[in-house]
Amino acid sequence: MENRVTVDICGQEYTFVAEEAPSYMQKVGSYVGEKMNELLATAKVGRTDAAVLTAANIADELFKEREASEALRRQLKQYLDEASRAKNEASELKRELFKLQNRR
Repeated sequence: MENRVTVDICGQEYTFVAEEAPSYMQKVGSYVGEKMNELLATAKVGRTDAAVLTAANIADELFKEREASEALRRQLKQYLDEASRAKNEASELKRELFKLQNRR
């Protein structure tokens, strides 16, 4: 089911239509608006340039987050592999201990 939400970005209203919850779409619109307002307050650019620079900045954030996420996935996989090796080693040691105890 598609939801429609009107959001205000830099004094202009935009209607978002998406499957996501209205609160989520409002959050996205607010984020974009905040980023554009920050840029407009600090740089001497027009709204169009601010929109493009905001898009570039958000894309930069996205790529950095993806990179960090991938690094965490690799680290998690490494930990899981180490845990699996340790579990296998513990099982092998238990078998050896059982054999030694049964020799007596």
